[in-house]
Amino acid sequence: MGSSFQAPKGVNEYVPPRADLFYAIRQAFAEQARLAGYGYLELAVFEDTQLFKRGVGESTDVVSKEMYTFEDRGGRSLTLRPEFTAGVVRSVLEHGLHKGAQPVKIWTTGPAFRAERPQQGRYRQFYQLDLEAIGSEDPQVDAETIAIAWNWYRELGLTQVRLLLNSLGCKECRPAYRARLQEFLRTLDLDEATRARIEINPLRVLDDKRPEVRDQVADAPLMADHLCAACKAHHDRVRELLTDLGIGWEDTPRLVRGLDYYTRTTYEFDHPLLGAQSGIGGGGRYDGLSEDIGGPPLPGIGFGLGLDRTILALEAEGAVFTAPSRCEVFGVPLGETAEREIFTLVAELRRAGIAADMSYGSKKLKGAMKDADRSGAAYALILGERDIAAGAAQVKDLASGDQVAVPLGEIVTMLKERLS
Repeated sequence: MGSSFQAPKGVNEYVPPRADLFYAIRQAFAEQARLAGYGYLELAVFEDTQLFKRGVGESTDVVSKEMYTFEDRGGRSLTLRPEFTAGVVRSVLEHGLHKGAQPVKIWTTGPAFRAERPQQGRYRQFYQLDLEAIGSEDPQVDAETIAIAWNWYRELGLTQVRLLLNSLGCKECRPAYRARLQEFLRTLDLDEATRARIEINPLRVLDDKRPEVRDQVADAPLMADHLCAACKAHHDRVRELLTDLGIGWEDTPRLVRGLDYYTRTTYEFDHPLLGAQSGIGGGGRYDGLSEDIGGPPLPGIGFGLGLDRTILALEAEGAVFTAPSRCEVFGVPLGETAEREIFTLVAELRRAGIAADMSYGSKKLKGAMKDADRSGAAYALILGERDIAAGAAQVKDLASGDQVAVPLGEIVTMLKERLS
């Protein structure tokens, strides 16, 4: 019988064995980030509310509808992070990392929080992998970040991920485009809230998912047709670099993404088997974000990848990414003396880098072997009084059923060889 308490609505939890997969794919990402020179950052889970209002944008759904904001005991307004980038830039500035080598290469992970309407792939507590390169405008850095995510998806065994790519221009060319877009949008039959959004951030209207709005904006002017020469050259270079890396992309001129800080390169990883929640990750350049939150001019690019949706994509594709086994050898002691011997052997195996567990509570052979089978171990290590007298233990291959007596002093070496 369970407790009378349950996790709050919309909180996505992982329990074994699914949690082993969650952990393993996160570790696989950590290795991709390490290989590209990115250092790990452990980031604050809540921030000053103004950081998100100024950094993410007051007109966004995230800030206007979805944040978990509360007042602390000192009367300060704090918000559980709804995304990572604003907090990462704040941390980089606060700790002076930007004063060293640039770009500052950082990655982090953990839960983020949005007051969403919970459904498959959309949760109130969700998990992201976040990677940022801060301090460089070089299009090679744009392509590098995309490649890190792309390599990770490939390593996991995902084959149907699509890269949707766009450019949102810069502070030189976006104002003229914004004015053209506003002019067009003002002629449409839109509700009051959407009309207000036209005046604050008209790009967000292009991101509206409602069919009645989408139909009306089908002929809206596109940023791609209004890029300045520098933005066009940057975008062309990013696409060339992706081609050099063998990464395919789809030009997606209506791709806006839901946060105000994006400039130039903007992208999304889409998985067609996930229906409405098909965006499994995305990111882009945010060259004005540092200034928006009171810092110096500091270009940056990065992404957030959804761990929850990546797992759903793996399951939808039937991709097999195997988490390392939590147990490779399972000790089965028969009798009190054997328990002490097995306990010591299990500790030795662990020190040798072998995942090992054992049966507790002085179980009989049948019950202990049932534990061994449940553990998923490749081998059982069986030790009884007779074995101790002979100075050996029985090593049983749990898949084939083959069993062999091995001297106690040779067990660790023998199992290490078999499991390598």
